[in-house]
Amino acid sequence: MLKTYLYIPDHLERKITVTAKHLRKSKAEVIRQALEEGFNAIEKQKSGGAEVLLQLAEIGKKYKLKGPRDASINHDYYLWGLPKKNPRIKP
Repeated sequence: MLKTYLYIPDHLERKITVTAKHLRKSKAEVIRQALEEGFNAIEKQKSGGAEVLLQLAEIGKKYKLKGPRDASINHDYYLWGLPKKNPRIKP
């Protein structure tokens, strides 16, 4: 195990101390657990978006859904209602 030093704000120090007392663990163990859980949550967020998009694509294939032909050019129009970049292309 590697020993490291870091500066943390006072409010985090209080949370660590209270949590360590509540769980009857050392402050170091509480910090290690919080870091581990935090990194796991970040990793889930990274892959979650891609997985959701793939699932949406599968649903589209299953029901043979079709979107507008100019969606790649005028996506801001379809998402946010901004003016079309190329109004000559029909949806």
